[in-house]
Amino acid sequence: MTHQVHAFEPPERFVAGTVGPPGERTFFLQARGGGRLVSVALEKVQVSLLAEKLEELLSEAQRRFGVELPESAVSVGDNDPLDNPVDEEFRVGTLGLAFDVDSATVVIEAIAAGEAEAEVELGDDETDEDDDEEPDEDLDRLRVRLTPEATREFIERARRVVNAGRPPCPLCGQPLDPAGHLCPRHNGYHR
Repeated sequence: MTHQVHAFEPPERFVAGTVGPPGERTFFLQARGGGRLVSVALEKVQVSLLAEKLEELLSEAQRRFGVELPESAVSVGDNDPLDNPVDEEFRVGTLGLAFDVDSATVVIEAIAAGEAEAEVELGDDETDEDDDEEPDEDLDRLRVRLTPEATREFIERARRVVNAGRPPCPLCGQPLDPAGHLCPRHNGYHR
């Protein structure tokens, strides 16, 4: 089976965004460039971790390689909605990050979820000694190469998107629905 690699090196636009009302949002990474538009779905926690790990990667690149980093974005930056149509190419299972020292760019790779991940999630702890094949070889990918400035802008927007959801309950931290929720700290009474 052939796999597709959607490469944007660099993209015209690369953002995290959502579709749907808070509580029912679907999160996407979307890349646009060269007349192409690719959207891949992922979980909210993946977007949050991606922003956090990109920040760590930029700090490490500055420390180890002396890369000049832009200050945290003061302006709002790209706050436009996702480009239409938002057609899901695949659901992300794995995210990979790298820093290319030669071009001083950040490489982000989103790899489609595969059957091997489903087996791992089900608790298949036994591994076959003869299975030396890379599990991600035949999976679709989205690969994006960003400058440190574009990476910083992506981080800021990703954090805004993650924080734009439902506010947390001050007692238990779970998201509050507009109609309230059953708070475990109140022994199941509505809050």
